[in-house]
Amino acid sequence: MAMRPLVAAAFAVLALSLGACQDGSTGGVPLRALAPVPQKTLALMAQKGMSQNDPILIRAYKREAEMEVWKRGTNGQYALLKTYPICRWSGQLGPKTKQGDRQAPEGFYTVTPGQMNPNSSYYLSFDTGYPNAYDRANGRTGNYIMVHGTCSSSGCFAMTDESMGEIYALARDSFAGGQRAFQFQSYPFRMTPANVAKFRNDPNAPFWKNLKEGSDYFEALREEPRVGVCGSKYVFGGADAAAGSCTPKVEPMVAEKRDRDNREIADLIAKGTPATRLVYDDGSQNPVFRGQQAPADTLTFASLGKPETELPYNPKDYAQHKLGEVSRPESLAAGEREIEVDAKGRPVMMAAAPIPTKAAAANLERKGSSPAAKPEPIVAEPANLSPAKPARVMVADADGDPAAYKKVLGNLFSNGTPATPAADAATVPVVAGAQPAKLELKPDAKAPHAAAAKAAPVKTAHVAADKAKVAADDKLKPANEVKVAGKATQKTAATAGPASPKTTGSTTPKN
Repeated sequence: MAMRPLVAAAFAVLALSLGACQDGSTGGVPLRALAPVPQKTLALMAQKGMSQNDPILIRAYKREAEMEVWKRGTNGQYALLKTYPICRWSGQLGPKTKQGDRQAPEGFYTVTPGQMNPNSSYYLSFDTGYPNAYDRANGRTGNYIMVHGTCSSSGCFAMTDESMGEIYALARDSFAGGQRAFQFQSYPFRMTPANVAKFRNDPNAPFWKNLKEGSDYFEALREEPRVGVCGSKYVFGGADAAAGSCTPKVEPMVAEKRDRDNREIADLIAKGTPATRLVYDDGSQNPVFRGQQAPADTLTFASLGKPETELPYNPKDYAQHKLGEVSRPESLAAGEREIEVDAKGRPVMMAAAPIPTKAAAANLERKGSSPAAKPEPIVAEPANLSPAKPARVMVADADGDPAAYKKVLGNLFSNGTPATPAADAATVPVVAGAQPAKLELKPDAKAPHAAAAKAAPVKTAHVAADKAKVAADDKLKPANEVKVAGKATQKTAATAGPASPKTTGSTTPKN
């Protein structure tokens, strides 16, 4: 009889445990946060001589849309365990600077066990630690910037539920092995000499050069760099950098790598590598998630003369994932646009020369004229805008903050899509009358005739005249045509619809 209370208590505990399993949690922790590392990944660890509880380090690259998990061995050096394709990141290349700008952060961050979120609204997640000391020193704002599941981003890195479950388990096991915190390195792209040369005139180039110092340290020594902040810059090194030294010791292997990269960058520039910028509608994702494969003949033709790129993961493992809600698919469809820029970061364009016809060529032969000189590259000057009285614009969510490149370049690269609301109520100037960008052409001094040298400017004038004629024709359209056009525009805007409120969830305390 004395055993009956104990038996009853045991059944009560069993009932509670079964109830917890049915509820998907144990003691307030969901079962997905307790899932073990997949056997396939454990086998990969064993193959590379790694332990399940070894410390980790994570590196993310926006343009390549890839995230790497590294593990530290008994020799103190890190080795790459696995690369995961990123399903979604938002914004542009460049750091996060303020709340609501949809930018995923770039820099060096620290993740502790307290930043792991097993109850995330986006399956599982961890907080990157933005803003860090560097961000605060530069006046940057925002919080709750996560690496999480699903494929929806509003300033975060969305990995899909399956990938996030595996990354979460790897971090959890490392913490269980005694690691107090792991470093999260976030880059705009891989810090190769080719990329540095290519994006040398981007407004963020000085900041990216500072990030490369930390990347060089890690890649040369395979050791986690100690990170400090001196003024408004990162400093990297060993214990002296962690102690706050503004001139930490540079290890010989690190200095050698930097010198080698600098020489290669200088050679690439000397060979004529154009300076470019990348522009996105709103971030990007790894191609393996798009589900659109190029035709076999196209792939074969593209691979002629060069080795086929071998991915660090099998695309088939990710192409069939159920991604759930994908934030702003229309922005993903637009893809990235690469534009050439001058030393000041302004876009460089080629002036269009008149297309010769047979009649025109025959006329030139009769007159003994030579063809027009080849136009030189020109830089589009920003339009002269006359600001009027500011108008108060009230907005609803964080999805529509104008991208940084539009703030700098105006509507030069606009694709014609309507603007969406910004993150906070803002005061914006109403533009009274925007003047078209002025295009100046340098005539070729070698052209034998002035008429030939002026051909390109005349073409530009013709284009301006055509635009003026179109504007005049619009004024003469009947009222019913204007009304129909207005309805069509409204219908297009209605079809687009507002962004789902879930796309902004990654910036809320829930995540």
